[in-house]
Amino acid sequence: MVLIVDSGATKSDWIALDEDGNQLFMTQTLGLSPEVLTREIIDERLANNFELSKHRKEISRLFFYGAGCGTIRMKNYLTDIFQAYFVNAEISVKEDTYAAAYATTAPDEQAVVCILGTGSNCCYFDGNQLYQKVHSLGYILMDDCSGNYFGRQLIRDFYFNKMPLQLVKKFEQEYDLDADVIKNNLYKQPNPNTYLATFAKFIIQNKNEDYCQKLIKKGAQLFIDNFIRQFKEAEHVPVNFVGSIAYYLQDELRAILKENNLKPGNILRRPIDGLVKYHQAVFH
Repeated sequence: MVLIVDSGATKSDWIALDEDGNQLFMTQTLGLSPEVLTREIIDERLANNFELSKHRKEISRLFFYGAGCGTIRMKNYLTDIFQAYFVNAEISVKEDTYAAAYATTAPDEQAVVCILGTGSNCCYFDGNQLYQKVHSLGYILMDDCSGNYFGRQLIRDFYFNKMPLQLVKKFEQEYDLDADVIKNNLYKQPNPNTYLATFAKFIIQNKNEDYCQKLIKKGAQLFIDNFIRQFKEAEHVPVNFVGSIAYYLQDELRAILKENNLKPGNILRRPIDGLVKYHQAVFH
């Protein structure tokens, strides 16, 4: 049995295939980002999933694509955890940009491939090999145009009294904005990046407001300038995206890409379906 996993900071999609590439089951866990979670938390999230617990000794290969897996240390960290749990499996851990590239780009085609979900990232895919110019330093220093980026901007503008009054009232109705609650989630609880990203729903729901349009455009332009323009190839190939932020803001994203003389490509909410097709092709 083969397990294919696409793991963001918020959630992880798991699909099991038999040796002929037929789907056996699909399940979901919370995100397994190794940069912000202890081994104990990851072990608990695996053990609490019925399907994974039931079949863990039947898994022969695990292909895991995850946020925060861009360094050797993080790859080894997760590989050790998975090897101890899926005891008979051959383990492969890669960064989630590989999942995005495999899901959005046809074989032998070229594209700049981006992730805009809870976090953000970008790479160039030449049809076979993936290239990155920027090593992501996570949600505190990077993650432009991501869910946690927009959450951070909204909270700051609310507390600095820069949010329009009509949106302030909506924001207060939607979220618990008590300072102690926010600080507890940011500094005491696991997954502060995921917590920040929960606020991004507000900017999507109110994206037609001038204030939100400006925030969206600012975040997208930062991502273009800091990530996409690292690659000179971006001038000639499509720019593909995966992630909920890219999906729900795709009209705005396509418009600003065109303003920057860039070609919008495929935009998927979740890469898991395309990722499964990529692996199924290997079986044949």
